[in-house]
Amino acid sequence: MAKLIVTDGPNSGQEFQFDGGRCSVGRIEDCDIVLNHGSISRQHAAFTLVAGAWKLEDLGSQNGTLVNDQRIQSCLLKSPCTIQFGQVTARFEPGAEISLQPSQPLQYHETIAMPAGSDVSPDDVKSIGKTINGVFSEFGRVIVGQQQVAQELLIAIAAGGHCLMIGLPGLAKTLMVSTLAQILKLQFKRVQFTPDLMPSDIIGTDILDIDEHGKRSFRFIKGPVFTNMLLADEINRTPPKTQAALLEAMQEKQVTASNQLFKLPPPFFVLATQNPLEQEGTYPLPEAQLDRFMFNILVDYPEADEEEQIVMATTTRKKVELNQLLSAEELVRIQAIVRDLPVSPHVVKYATRLVRMTRPKSEEAPDFIKQYIHCGAGPRAAQCLVLGAKARAILQGRVNVSCGDVRAIALPVLRHRLFTNFTADSEGVTADDIVARLLEKAPEPSARDY
Repeated sequence: MAKLIVTDGPNSGQEFQFDGGRCSVGRIEDCDIVLNHGSISRQHAAFTLVAGAWKLEDLGSQNGTLVNDQRIQSCLLKSPCTIQFGQVTARFEPGAEISLQPSQPLQYHETIAMPAGSDVSPDDVKSIGKTINGVFSEFGRVIVGQQQVAQELLIAIAAGGHCLMIGLPGLAKTLMVSTLAQILKLQFKRVQFTPDLMPSDIIGTDILDIDEHGKRSFRFIKGPVFTNMLLADEINRTPPKTQAALLEAMQEKQVTASNQLFKLPPPFFVLATQNPLEQEGTYPLPEAQLDRFMFNILVDYPEADEEEQIVMATTTRKKVELNQLLSAEELVRIQAIVRDLPVSPHVVKYATRLVRMTRPKSEEAPDFIKQYIHCGAGPRAAQCLVLGAKARAILQGRVNVSCGDVRAIALPVLRHRLFTNFTADSEGVTADDIVARLLEKAPEPSARDY
């Protein structure tokens, strides 16, 4: 029988004993070992007896699991060792179940940083985290404040998604996008969406070309969509016919024109802006296009001291020369690493549960969803939650994706995918209010869910 003795934390001195099978560690009462501390995730880790040795697995916890001061995702415990769950330290003593061959040296633990078959290197992830810190520093040289907006933009870019930025005029939405394009060394183009804009103004058009011999032929002139970062400014000011010109580009990263298929240069992002107040002469985005935006980012007013810094910095002739920290090729590589990063079934189950609970006709939906929501989120929302959580972990230099990462991006992922009904509108209940209540209501998966 194995023992876990808490040596530092609120349960100091407490001893837990467990034998064969699976033993879960976490903050909720459903766990076999309950550690009531703020640094402990609801489902933090689990012990499993496998082939005569105890296997310790981190369940995507927010603050990680360390064995003998080394962070692990999964490891075999072959002898007594020190384990740290978040900020709670414990002494692990394996029981008689452990059987080592006499010829084998005694090993404290065998760290498995990544699951077998993964091409993601922890050193690469740490290097990416340092580079992204440099990106934030460069971004702050031009944009005062708005760190949350910058983080969400970079998470979406690393995950290969598109963003819809909603904010009042004069909040530097266009400047944020162009600044990021310079730092990331990406080709940037801006299209001002107006009521008379045509699809050909975005995609491109055929022109009649006459060569020196008088031979006539049509030649396709590529539009501004052929770029790395496309800023669709005031996207809701153009009719649906023109808005639809972006659908294929956003989903398939390609354009069909003149019966020909043109691939867009990787990486490709659409960052669209929208004014939340002035609705005269606007055309609301169709649900199909809204769903293609990975994030809906709200750009709010700056704080008082930040606004003073903005005024001081923008009323002089001083110009900031930005350093280019990444290239298009390096960004494509980061996107591949995000895709390759493994994620535990625990996190996937939590993300899927969140999305399913937004659907009023689902058995899992709480009463306030049935009361206020007309239509919930689809499967693409769960995909965006998991992809965004993986990107957030990598940009912070971590290889473990936690349910905390999912919660951190739930608002920008879900707020434009929840359609409120008349009851919610009449009572002033917004999609953000509903997502906040949903995060409080939705439990992380417990051991009995597996």
